Parts: sequence; structure tokens; C-alpha cells
Amino acid sequence: MTSQARRLDTTYQAARGRFIDAAARAGADVSSFPHPLRGLEGEELAIDVAQLGDPRAPNVLLLISATHGVEGYAGSALQSWWLDERAAQVDSGTRVVIVHGFNPVGFSWVRRVNEDNVDLNRNFVDWTAPPTNEVYGEIADLLVPLLWTEATQSTSTGALLEIAGKVGLDQFQQVVSGGQYDHPTGIFHGGSGPVWSHRWLVEHLADLVAPSSRAGVIDLHTGLGDWGHGELISHTAPGSPGYDRSAEWWGDVRSMQSGESVSAALTGDWLGAVDTMLPGVELTCAALEYGTVDVISVLQALRADAWLHAHGDPTGAAAPAIRTQVRAAFADDDPAWLAKVIERFAEVSDAALAALAR
Repeated sequence: MTSQARRLDTTYQAARGRFIDAAARAGADVSSFPHPLRGLEGEELAIDVAQLGDPRAPNVLLLISATHGVEGYAGSALQSWWLDERAAQVDSGTRVVIVHGFNPVGFSWVRRVNEDNVDLNRNFVDWTAPPTNEVYGEIADLLVPLLWTEATQSTSTGALLEIAGKVGLDQFQQVVSGGQYDHPTGIFHGGSGPVWSHRWLVEHLADLVAPSSRAGVIDLHTGLGDWGHGELISHTAPGSPGYDRSAEWWGDVRSMQSGESVSAALTGDWLGAVDTMLPGVELTCAALEYGTVDVISVLQALRADAWLHAHGDPTGAAAPAIRTQVRAAFADDDPAWLAKVIERFAEVSDAALAALAR
């Protein structure tokens, strides 16, 4: 493990530069797709794509970071580690496509959501008949109150915990995080139509995968589960071809559809829609979710961030402390955490490449 791999970068700009440098050292072809907005520090934002291997290879592995922006601090470090430590081991029949900063605005601004306060993994729905989540509306004002004082935090948090105690934590998690489409300043908001990153994926994914007929996809996430543990989460139900292939590749894979995963059953996650973008491609997909802090601390960080951007000042005096709180919920700077995360990523990515080579 290189010394660089033992740390997380502290800004999007630093993480992006490190990734591009690692891609150059590995001999990858890099394409950049600029975002129309600028970042927190006024920097250029982009989705960067590094490609290695024979462009005609029948198999491809996709590694994606920052679907949820702030989770890109860990995801980017893993991608740069892979370029430094594994790029030379790619089989001749397989190529690797690494998508860095899928949600670059959230990455830069240290937010889970994008420029529209949209959770990208709730945005891939049928917009002719968007889902409903009426129960979320009953607690929307508690989740993101108008004021974020010690008093309102205490009162609203107590009320939310009381509700969670009555309905059960699993049901509470489903209502809060499964996805909602009627409260644009709330948390886990799915939007009102396809957002910029969504449109980019629809436009470019097929070209990135072609002409391969088999694809593995690992989407990198943080914020749920035990500290440093990397759970593989399938968007499909046990018994489906995609789930069975993922279990064959990786062993212990948890389905969000069956209730066995640390994740709620999501509405509008992009892995759930990827087969419509890649017809005719055999897909084996999983989200790799790493635990950080407890679920209540994660929720409090998301509530604070939503308040800041809905009712506060994202460039004001309260903003740096809230960004620090959000980053701590999704990126642990303890070298022991990162070492554990890298070890698991090595297992998962190695197994995917071995399966594609068969």
C-alpha cells in the first residue's frame, strides 16, 4: 500500500488531481466532462473517466465514485489506489472503466446530494408516474426545521426518535431514506426530473461499455453499516439472474429488496435502471457500502446540511462546521479505517476481474 493510499484528500480539487495523476501513471486514457457549475473553491468540476485495456475487449469492469458526492472522498481514494496498485494486472480480455466524481457538485461542496438538492440514487424513476411517500410529509418539518438552534435540534430529534420507537427503526429508515418527491428542500429528495448526472449517464454509459457484452459494476458508497465493513448490496432480489451472478462472484451479497441489507429498499437508484441503458449486456452489479459512524449521527449530519442549504447560508459562518460534520459522517480520516476499506475493495475488485476473465 502506498503512502498516498493511507489518507483521504480534504478537497474535491485535491482528490481529482490525485486521480488524474494516478491515471496518467497507469497509462490510462482519460476523458473529462465538465459540469456547468463551479465548485466550493471556484474550481472546475467534471466527471472524469479513465479507461485501461483493450478497447475491443468482450468484458468490462466499471468502478464508480461519488454517486453521493461526499462519499467520493473515500471512493476517489480507492480508485486512485487501484490505479497505482492493480492497473498492471488487468487481463487481456477485460478492460476497466473508472468513473470519478459522478456527482461532482456534491463532492466539492461536501454534500451527499447534487446541485438541485437531489439524491442521485433516488432520481432514476419513471417520471411519467413519479413515486409517492406520503408518510415522509408527516415528518418533513421535523427532519428539516426552519431554525437549526440547539433548542430546535433537541426538540425535533426527540420527536423523531419517539416516532422511530413507535414504528420501529427499519420502518422509520424506509420512510426517511427510501426516497421522496414532494419536498425539494428535504433529505433523500429524488427531484422532479432527470438531473445533470442522470442525463450524462444516459448519454455516455453505452459508449463507455461498448463493445463489451459482459460488464461488472461496483458503485462505491459510505455511511451505512459497521465501522470499516464493506457490505455488497444488490438492487435485485435473490433468485434473479443478476443477484445469482453477484453471489457467485462475491459470495455474501445482500439484497435491498429482501430486507437483509443495511440499506432501505430504494426508489430510483441508478443501478436499478442500468439494464435499460445497456440492453443486451450481461450485468453483474453491486454497491459496496462502507460503515462509518452510527446511523443517528449520519441522519443528524444530513439534516444539518439540508437546513444549511434550505434556510441558512451555505457560505456563511455556520457552513464550515456543518460541512465538517457531514464529511465526518461519510469519510473517516483514521488510517486504520482506510486500510480496512482498501483491503475489502481489493477483495471485491480482484474477485470481479477474476470472474470476468473466466
